[in-house]
Amino acid sequence: MARTGVREIVLLTLGWEELEKSVSVEGAPPGERMREPVPGILLLCDGGWLLLDTGFNTALIHDPALRRRFYGDPSHRAILPGPGEPLDEALAHAGIDLAEVHAVGLSHLHLDHAGGLRHFTGRPVHAQRRELEFGLTPEAERHAIFRIDFDDPRHDWRLADGDAEIAPGVTAVLTPGHTPGHQSFVVDLDDSVGGGGYVFAFDAADLTENITEEVSIGGRVNASPEECVEQIRRLKSIAARRGYPLIPGHDPHVWPELTAQTAERFGRTPAR
Repeated sequence: MARTGVREIVLLTLGWEELEKSVSVEGAPPGERMREPVPGILLLCDGGWLLLDTGFNTALIHDPALRRRFYGDPSHRAILPGPGEPLDEALAHAGIDLAEVHAVGLSHLHLDHAGGLRHFTGRPVHAQRRELEFGLTPEAERHAIFRIDFDDPRHDWRLADGDAEIAPGVTAVLTPGHTPGHQSFVVDLDDSVGGGGYVFAFDAADLTENITEEVSIGGRVNASPEECVEQIRRLKSIAARRGYPLIPGHDPHVWPELTAQTAERFGRTPAR
């Protein structure tokens, strides 16, 4: 019988960011700072593992000149989990080889989500067309979207114009606002592993309070707070209809808790 959903989820923490809370929550008090996880999600689908988001480009952090060039904002600090490549280390801990990742889905092209894309040249990369088009404009760099992370002719882009199923049980949902082509993901688990699923907001809603209080993210590209709140409401509606939890993208409490829960459910050692 053909599979109809995702058979395993492995949540990865590919680093952290120290930044002003106002980046995540519109109207947060000036000077209030947070340490937020950088997420990655591995989904076992028909054909192999699908990776949602890829973390930082470590070369831009380790090299002092590149770090000044790309991470020169003193209000924003990137933190890596170890001396090596976060993706290599996280996958090794999960017992998964990088070569087993058959495709990538990108929520958007910010430096903390698309930086590891260089590991996956030649493999399908799912993104929104408008996101890539914006990423290739001169304006994008002012919004922490760097062509060095993704502008490679070897990438096999699979570009969507709106909502699209990118693998059995995985649907990309266009949620623009944080960036012009940001997408969130609905994950349906296969009945063979108990069914159910999740709606992963990624940066349409960084924190739980974005969802519960319906308050916009602070970091936006050519979008109003009201437009971003509409995307949160849309994701809440999708989650309610399916009976799935809506998971914020960078919540420092929700992410480690869900990481432990999914590891227990699927019999893996929780990520460190």
